[in-house]
Amino acid sequence: MSTKITVALDWTPNGNHLGFFVAKDKGLYDAAGLDVKIVSPADAEYNGSYNPGDRDADAPGAPKYVTPCSKVAEGSAHFAMNSPEGVVGWNTAPGRPQLKAVAALLRDRNSSAIVALKSSGINSMKDLDGKRYASYAARFEGRIVQRMIQHAGGAGDYVEDTPPMLGIWNTLLEGDADATWVFMQWEGVEAKLKGVELNAFPVCDFGVPYAYAPCLCAHPDWLVANASAAKAFLKATAEGYAIASAEPAYAADALVRIAKRDHSFDIDPELAKGSAEFLADKFLDPDTKRWGRMDGAVWSEYVNWLWESGLLTTGMQSRHPDGGRTFSLDDLRAGNAGERIALESVPVVFTNDYLP
Repeated sequence: MSTKITVALDWTPNGNHLGFFVAKDKGLYDAAGLDVKIVSPADAEYNGSYNPGDRDADAPGAPKYVTPCSKVAEGSAHFAMNSPEGVVGWNTAPGRPQLKAVAALLRDRNSSAIVALKSSGINSMKDLDGKRYASYAARFEGRIVQRMIQHAGGAGDYVEDTPPMLGIWNTLLEGDADATWVFMQWEGVEAKLKGVELNAFPVCDFGVPYAYAPCLCAHPDWLVANASAAKAFLKATAEGYAIASAEPAYAADALVRIAKRDHSFDIDPELAKGSAEFLADKFLDPDTKRWGRMDGAVWSEYVNWLWESGLLTTGMQSRHPDGGRTFSLDDLRAGNAGERIALESVPVVFTNDYLP
């Protein structure tokens, strides 16, 4: 009997997810005795009663805000994708399980960037002062962007808007926002295909020692209780990413076919191809040819930077702040973000123990 594994994606199917789709298409999960289900925000079942366009989702009595890691925390998924700041968030938020990063999907830590239309005249991060930034409303996001602006010589005074999450990229294209945070492997490739010129500001180039983005997370209790299944899943996934690295054209085709078959989600084949080619040399370590392994020094440097920059605080973001534990995004950027967390109290946020 196959072991059921559910993987919650962070976004609609895209190039970052190639290894999962290749592993499914090649039957690698089946061969490992795993029945792997991928769930995406493109799927109706992903959000349940939550509407991604609901700006009042954290109001009393409102449907809960669904994230990949919240699905892992509640047990409806076993693995979830997250950002580095999200990983730190889950390990420093009171009352939440300390979900651990178990694999880095990309070895390239600078594959995401803040972008603006070239036609906007925003030629430096400091030019975002006074501009509108389309935010995902994550706990550390706005303050990281603020530090990037300040690193470039700006004041860090900007407007942080929170449009519906899956429409954030379009707000930039349609002129409703001046900048947003994207993966260059997807939105960056899409912009080139559409003839849209971007000015891109990679995160690591602006004083942020960013960790692995994106990364795969799991609940530590589940990992301990299901070590064999976790190792089998990550081994098959690593093989999928190795194939995607060696055969980007095939990987792009698998992504398009399975996204349509399993998620009723249409992907432009040229976008998938361009993304797969962009990522082909970014999945595996160039020396070891291994996928997923993380360096503790990378995570330590990132956590230390968050602490030294004054961002590692107890305050959680909310659209209905209580002024004690929860704060508005404006409050967070203004430094009203709760108590500072002691650096020595931050647990180890990752493990390589389940990787092949």
